[in-house]
Amino acid sequence: MPWVWISLGSNLEREASLRGAVRRLRSGAGDLVLSSVYESAAVGAAGPPFYNLVAGFETDLGVAALNAWLRDIETAFGRERGADKNAPRTLDLDLLTYGDRVGVIDGYVLPRDDILQYAFVLAPLAEVAPNQRHPLDGRSYAMLWDAFPQAEQPLARLPFRFD
Repeated sequence: MPWVWISLGSNLEREASLRGAVRRLRSGAGDLVLSSVYESAAVGAAGPPFYNLVAGFETDLGVAALNAWLRDIETAFGRERGADKNAPRTLDLDLLTYGDRVGVIDGYVLPRDDILQYAFVLAPLAEVAPNQRHPLDGRSYAMLWDAFPQAEQPLARLPFRFD
C-alpha cells in the first residue's frame, strides 16, 4: 500500500475543524503520523490566519477514491466551495504525495506543487518526514526546508495536541 501525505488547513472554526478531520482520517485510515500544528497568515487573499499540519498514512484507496474521501470530509465540516478559491474555509484537505507516484493520476497532479511553494506545507512535512525525498526534486524535505525563504512566509508552531 502506498504511503500518502495530506495537508490539512483551516481558518474558520480552526480547532474544531482540524480535530474533527483528524478523527475522521483516523477512523478511515487507522494510525496517522501527525506534524505539529502551525499558524500562518492567509496566503493569496485577505482572511483570518490558518492552522495547518500534515498527516501521513498508508492507504489501499486509489488517488480518485482518496480525493473523493477527502472532499467528503471537507463537506462534513462545512466546507463551502465558491468562485473564490482563496476564500476562508473551515477545512482544506489536499493530497500532497501518493507513494513515489509522479504525474497526472486520475486528473490530479502529483506531487502537489504546494510542497515547494508554501511554508505551511513544507515545514510540517519536513518535521515529520525530514529524510524522505521529494519525488520530483530529489532533495529531502529537510533540505528543501533549509533552502526555503522562511522569512517570507513566517510560521508559528502551536502547542496543539490531538488525543
